[in-house]
Amino acid sequence: MIVSTGPVAHAQTESETPEWRIVIHGGAGVITRDKLTDEQEAAYNAALEVSLKAGSDVLREGGSAVDAVQAAVLTMEDDALFNSGHGAVMTAAHEHELDASIMDGKNRDAGSVAGVKHVKNPILAARAVMDQSEHVMFAGQGADDFAESVGLETVENSYFTTERRKKALERVLDTQSREDADRHGTVGAVALDKDGNIAAATTTGGMTAKAPGRIGDSPLIGAATYAQNDVCAVSATGHGEYFIRVGVAKTICTRVELAGDSIAGAAENALGQVAELGGDGGVIVMGGDGQYAYVFNTAGMYRGMSDSTGAMETAIFEAED
Repeated sequence: MIVSTGPVAHAQTESETPEWRIVIHGGAGVITRDKLTDEQEAAYNAALEVSLKAGSDVLREGGSAVDAVQAAVLTMEDDALFNSGHGAVMTAAHEHELDASIMDGKNRDAGSVAGVKHVKNPILAARAVMDQSEHVMFAGQGADDFAESVGLETVENSYFTTERRKKALERVLDTQSREDADRHGTVGAVALDKDGNIAAATTTGGMTAKAPGRIGDSPLIGAATYAQNDVCAVSATGHGEYFIRVGVAKTICTRVELAGDSIAGAAENALGQVAELGGDGGVIVMGGDGQYAYVFNTAGMYRGMSDSTGAMETAIFEAED
């Protein structure tokens, strides 16, 4: 289990607590130095910085945490390096089915979409469900129809396709087996704004060669995404079936709220339960006071942090912690 944390709560003073902070992830899995060229490593770090800048710009101007996490993951939905939006993995039926969720810790409002095929940016559809409907979750054609009804951009399903993902699908269908990297690739963000509110967002293309209609943890509030002011915000990435069964995001926040665990300790406990069931992955967690942690039981996780002190960090490999 790899754990990297920001300043712990008991060591913080009011002056040390940043006005705002954002933490992101771009997926966890078998990410080792020998699997990435120097050029690929530089590209991922640059993409993580673009995401951090988008979220930071919102927070610096006094914007809300929920707007910030949306802005941060939106850049990754548009970047083919990541498994969300353009560049998402393909189902066994040679299509893309995308999932996303978002949650505002201020009032625990939430929205999500599952199995969308045509909305260009699923995180915007999840936000629209939260803000413009009486519901929390839409799925399939109904989710795409809702997104179009509120004016969101829709595209042909082929917009999401890249050669890299086509080759991965062909390999999995040919070998009838998945590498660990085929099971991972979610992106997400958690943030604290100047008003002390926290939020979380998660978005993904799912699992390579997944059965049509399969839903993972990413659109499920309490599994991959959760936020509650003064407690914690979580975004998860990993083998979704196991994260659903553990209820990873809510388990972490409940342990923080009721058991008094540190955010890192609560995350280790939840991922330990995932591992006991046979799964793996990672989480980013932010406490209500801005402390943060990256916790993962894979070889690596694309991740980063930026805050009001001017600090910015990105990392990929286990050894960098």
